[in-house]
Amino acid sequence: MEMRFKIFRFDPEVDKEPRFQSYTVSAEPHHRILDCLNKIKWEQDGTLGYRMSCGHGICGSDGMRINGVCGLACQKLVKEYEGTEVVLEPLPHFKVLKDLIVEMDGFLEQVKRFRPYLISTSPPPEKERYQSPEDRKKVGDVIRCILCACCTAACPAMDENEKYVGPAALVWAYRLINDSRDDAFRERLKAVDFKDGVWSCKNYFECTRVCPKTIPVTKSINLLKREIEKTFPERSH
Repeated sequence: MEMRFKIFRFDPEVDKEPRFQSYTVSAEPHHRILDCLNKIKWEQDGTLGYRMSCGHGICGSDGMRINGVCGLACQKLVKEYEGTEVVLEPLPHFKVLKDLIVEMDGFLEQVKRFRPYLISTSPPPEKERYQSPEDRKKVGDVIRCILCACCTAACPAMDENEKYVGPAALVWAYRLINDSRDDAFRERLKAVDFKDGVWSCKNYFECTRVCPKTIPVTKSINLLKREIEKTFPERSH
């Protein structure tokens, strides 16, 4: 089948304004949007810029907005868009470096502010730190996060508060707050308890809707809010 693509193009080094460029690609229903992008770049226009790595929904590199919905190009099949023009745009709320490539440093800094690693007061054991299946299950959903940034890009609350740390950073905070091997529970909980932290989430659920790893993002943030109110009942809103 013939697939029509309308792709956002912008190179700040040479372009004054963004534009859209159209391409037509021959593709099979089982092909992915990423396959079509590769075909365009390799056969039609080598100047097209986009990120990719594993191509199998593991690395999170190829996040973009596809027909208005944030997702991974390697997970979206051509058959889902048969008979329509596919519009590809960079992730919203991110600075465009070139075409579909966005600057991720600020996004990753928000994750780093919550120290996304185990903090333990006990000496390192001879082997790994044991975790029961029950405790592992508590973080089983959020541990799937691949930092693709689709949730943060799709979040309407980012439009309302540009200082909001974003859902991805809070998912990583949730992961460590609920990890039985971590000893910084209260400290971590206090770290997310501020205006630009959990309280900027307005329950739009867009983050949950677009997450390619089906993480219950909004639910996780709401659980953090409940845990804050339970752990620090004296706090004032």
